[in-house]
Formats: sequence, C-alpha cells, structure tokens
Amino acid sequence: MVSHKDQQAEGITWVSPQSLIQLRHAASKLPLNSSKIHARQGGAYLSSFKGRGMEFDESRMYLPGDDIRNMDWKVTARTNQPHTKIFREERERPVLLWLDLNPSMSFATRGAFKAVIATQAASLLAWSTINCNDRLGAHVFSGEQHLEIRPKRGKSAVLDFISRTCAHPVWSQVPDYRQPRNMHLAAARLRKAARPGSLIFLISDFRELDDQARSHIINLSRHNDLILVQVFDPFETTLPDSGYYKVSDGVDEVGLNTANQRLRSDYQGRFAAHQEKLKKLCRQHRMHWIPISTQDNVLEALQKGLGVHESKGTQFRASK
Repeated sequence: MVSHKDQQAEGITWVSPQSLIQLRHAASKLPLNSSKIHARQGGAYLSSFKGRGMEFDESRMYLPGDDIRNMDWKVTARTNQPHTKIFREERERPVLLWLDLNPSMSFATRGAFKAVIATQAASLLAWSTINCNDRLGAHVFSGEQHLEIRPKRGKSAVLDFISRTCAHPVWSQVPDYRQPRNMHLAAARLRKAARPGSLIFLISDFRELDDQARSHIINLSRHNDLILVQVFDPFETTLPDSGYYKVSDGVDEVGLNTANQRLRSDYQGRFAAHQEKLKKLCRQHRMHWIPISTQDNVLEALQKGLGVHESKGTQFRASK
C-alpha cells in the first residue's frame, strides 16, 4: 500500500497537491491558443487545432457570397425573404481532461508511475487552460470509480481538480490488476458531457481500448479537438537485457527469461502494434497524438507534442 508519509516516494508513486500547484509557473510555457498550436496527428506531420467553437449570434438578410449552408430557413419562411445565420467565435472554450488512473497506470520501471506522469501532464494542461481564459472540466476514472468535474473558469477550477484527483483512492490502495478497466463506460460518459467545440485531452496508456470506447472517441472527434496523450514505460516497449526476471502483479508471480529471442520479438511487436493502432486512429479521424515516457520531462514532452518551442523573438511560437 502506498503511504503518503513516504515523502521519498512523492512524485514517483504518488503526487501531492502542493507539487501540482507549483506547476502553474511551468504552464506559462505551454500555451493552448489554437493559433500557436500545431500538434501531431498520429504521424510525423503537424496539424492545427480547429480552434474554439462557434455559437449563433443573429440572423440577417442574405447577401451574395454568403454560405448557403448557413441559411436560416425558419426566418426565411416567416418573412418570405432569404436570411442567413451569423455565428461568432465563443469567448470561452471548454477544455476537458480525461484522466485514466486504472491499475495499469500504477506502474513504472524507471522515472515515475504512469499515473503520476499522467496527473502531472493533466495539471500542466489545467493551469494552461485558465491562462487562456477557457473553462476547465475533467473526468477522472479507474474501474468502477468515476469522478466528473463540470467545466468552470478560474484558478478555483484547477485547485478543485487537483484536490479531488489527489484524494482519489488509487494513491492509497494496492492496485488490483484484475479489475475491469471500463474504458468504454468512461468514454461514454465523456461523450455525453462534452459540448461541441471542446478541446479534449485523453490521458492514458490506452491498454485494452475496446471497440466501444474507440467508437465513442471517434464520435467525439467529429465536433471537438481530441488529443491522445499516451503514457508508457520503456519496459513496455522492449524487454531488458538477457536474464531471468521475476514479474509480479502484486498477487501472482512469474519468471521471465529475456534471453529468448522469439519472446523478445513478440513482446516488442505487440507494443509496436498497439502504438501504431493509436496513430492510425488519429490519422483517420483528425485527432492528435502525444507520446510521453515515464522517464520524460513532462513539460518538454507536451511542448514537443503540441509543436510549441521557445524562440528569441517571442517566448513561444508554433512549429512550421
């Protein structure tokens, strides 16, 4: 069981509210303005966000050159004069964090637990959200436990997210790797709550992403900007050097002989296939993909994934 009294483990196996609050300074280096972001869509090329959603402003008389798709047919029928709808960009954009704290996230062979890296990434994005004067909401889930925070403005929204995430039972319970992940239920709840035009960060290792969850995510991508932040441990990509290792899930223990070349090849191939499936999903449905290793600097990984870097003329600019 993880103990919050073990201060040496803070930032490795668990996170404190204080450490996440301190990330507000680093978040100034991670702007979420659509004009400054060029994120990767499951490959080497970059693509801009759609930007904030559009909301109806008023109807006016149709003018030559107006988009016929915006015709206001109700007003046109009532007045017998062609009218078109006028839209304006929303002053605020909902930003939603979908944070996976399932048992597989309580794992690392180096750096910090995937759950810690994911929570730090979510907190950086949360602080950046309010820096852009957008509204912050979150869905934090693990198995049957699901925490939903409705979008709100201001510093209090971030503090509420941090407080409730750090109080999640996952930080004090022994992980049960046999419990169902229920990612399809978490995705369904997110789809029901998300408002068109939202910017949504899905932060997970995406293990056991079933067809139902995938379908909900695809539907979300049609009217929102989706960014898949994939957190992984280097051990998941390649087995360690030849040797005999004991591996345990906290209940069962097995031996692993990494000198077996076929085992090494099959193991590496499974992760590569999993990652390629995520990248293909993003390419096909115009979603963005950011990989973060448990030994990465989280801020730098997010900056790289979002195509943001420092320049001499301005503090940050978009990648070209």
